[in-house]
Amino acid sequence: MTASRTPAQVLLESRRRDSQQKRARAISVVNAMKARGEAITFLGVAREAGVSNWLVYSAGVREHIEEARKGQARAKLRENTSGIQASTASLATDLQLARAELASVREERDRLKDAVQRHLGQQLQQTGAKELAARVNELQEGTKDLEKRLADSQAEVQGLRDALQEAQDDLIAAREAMRGMMREQNRPA
Repeated sequence: MTASRTPAQVLLESRRRDSQQKRARAISVVNAMKARGEAITFLGVAREAGVSNWLVYSAGVREHIEEARKGQARAKLRENTSGIQASTASLATDLQLARAELASVREERDRLKDAVQRHLGQQLQQTGAKELAARVNELQEGTKDLEKRLADSQAEVQGLRDALQEAQDDLIAAREAMRGMMREQNRPA
């Protein structure tokens, strides 16, 4: 049979298990940060692992973090010396060139925008002028048609006046002839 454990032994074993889990979690976070290429710091590891700051400085964890930091520093030094990463001056030059190119692209955009606006304005004016010219032509044709109808109406009115005058003259002549016939009839024989 196994000897029974005292509460102090149970608590001690529980704390050891908890400490081992936290240490494993901290080391796992260091490896994950290294894989993601993030800058490894003691405070960053403690926060991400959810452990206390003193644990990341304790033996076993501290060495692992320091080794990872040294590895990152060596990799950064290799990048700088091999020319993989650009220097600050090179980045500043690239930024200046990008800004100049951006300014020229903006100027070109503005020129093209103005040209398009002018062209659309001309098209609108031409379309407006074409529509106006068509409307003027339509109105001129309508005016010619009305003038022709007016001339025809005036000629018809004149013809009717002439016919009326002729009818009045005939009426006057017929009345005179009738008066003359009535006088002849009314004279004593």
